[in-house]
Amino acid sequence: MRIRTTVAVLTAAVVLGVLTGRFVLPARSTAAAPVRGATGAPAPKPAAGPMTDGHLVTAAAFKAAGISRPIYVRDRVGDGVYANAACAGEKTLGQTLGGQGAHFRGLVTARDTDPGDPTLAADVKDQVAREVAADAGSPALTRNYTERLLLEEVPCQDEPAGHWVYGPTHTIDVAPGISAYWLGAYGGGLNTAGTAPRGKEPCGGIAVLGNGSHYGVLEVDACLGTAAMTRVVRAAVTRL
Repeated sequence: MRIRTTVAVLTAAVVLGVLTGRFVLPARSTAAAPVRGATGAPAPKPAAGPMTDGHLVTAAAFKAAGISRPIYVRDRVGDGVYANAACAGEKTLGQTLGGQGAHFRGLVTARDTDPGDPTLAADVKDQVAREVAADAGSPALTRNYTERLLLEEVPCQDEPAGHWVYGPTHTIDVAPGISAYWLGAYGGGLNTAGTAPRGKEPCGGIAVLGNGSHYGVLEVDACLGTAAMTRVVRAAVTRL
């Protein structure tokens, strides 16, 4: 993305926020982060160095949320789409950020997958989740990438009535340098006014993750509500 284009996108997002009161990047808390976690364990340290093969989300997390069918894991490394829907341009990760390839991992409930991408189920109803993760090289670049990836999803928060839509942005701050943003997905039957309905639970959604020099995108196709999405996203960004 060219510098002038990035500035234009950020400016447009700010203007959108002024007009709608729904700017996608919430202000960060100014309160000091706790040194220790809620359980008394030391707060996690931001990631550094190369990516590992560890899972961001596990089959067990989705089984705990009610997925009873067997879950298969499919991996690949390279470029590709990253939950970037038509309303966000359907770009690949490389088209949005440039740079090297990323780790792609799909969690599916059927052995049949897309011939061109094994992390995608052949039938969308068999997709549980899909994660994309990579090393940006520095915490500063991670912040840049996560903001750009999140801004890509802004158009999906306003869609014509009857079309699926993303809800408002939720922020999860785990520790200094470790944070995530997630947007719940709402079916077209709940979108009667062009935006996500108030007081209704989402059905899965998308999250943008940042942990030290690592960044990622997590798409949850399983129909998880707010509490389950928060648990899954927090666990994912902590493992990133």
